[in-house]
Amino acid sequence: MKIRFRFIKLLLCSSIFFQVSLVLAATPEERIQENINNSLPQYNVESIKQHDASGLYIVQLQDGPALYSTENGQYFLVGDLYRLDENGLINETEEAKLAQIETIPENQMIIYAATGEEKAHVSVFTDITCGYCRMLHSEVSELNDLGITVRYLAFPRAGIDSEPYQQMVSIWCSDNPQKWMTNAKLGKKVPENDCENPVADQYSLGQSIGVRGTPTLVLSTGKLVPGYLPAAKLAKELGL
Repeated sequence: MKIRFRFIKLLLCSSIFFQVSLVLAATPEERIQENINNSLPQYNVESIKQHDASGLYIVQLQDGPALYSTENGQYFLVGDLYRLDENGLINETEEAKLAQIETIPENQMIIYAATGEEKAHVSVFTDITCGYCRMLHSEVSELNDLGITVRYLAFPRAGIDSEPYQQMVSIWCSDNPQKWMTNAKLGKKVPENDCENPVADQYSLGQSIGVRGTPTLVLSTGKLVPGYLPAAKLAKELGL
């Protein structure tokens, strides 16, 4: 949210206007890219893709908000994109962010697999120092017995380079992440380890989708649930 407000303020205070490409043969993506390069050189474009239903182009900026551009690349909207259907008002921007969770490779998560057939899964942004995270972790075996796989993502609430952050890096880099995640949530010290790891990226992803505390649950249905749920209630939320 703060990034979005800073971006809007930048647009207003800098009196920036977007310039239309004179190259008639350019594609919409090329025109949009050129206008951003010319008028917002401090931002790098991660992706540009057309939103089929509205005809707008979704422009994702690196370390910035998503923009919605007209085909000529001259007009932009900043904010969330909503649609109306029989289920009411749907926030498509939020849906797209939550869908990113399902694209994360499982080898970047710490996973406690369902016992037997998996009936559902839940992705959990967790912090080893969080009391409610520890409460949830104490029920992981019960969730597994209910057919629910628990997939942990890192969200050290104190931020990057904090002690919990370093401990979570050590867990992800350990020879047995499941064992050391459990030990850490029992208050035990994790031996220091270091390697290439996804902890900072997962923390950043959590911030981008609106995680403000831990645990935050992302259900396999795509629903985001802030806070702890007892195993029985969580199973009910998952339709079990």
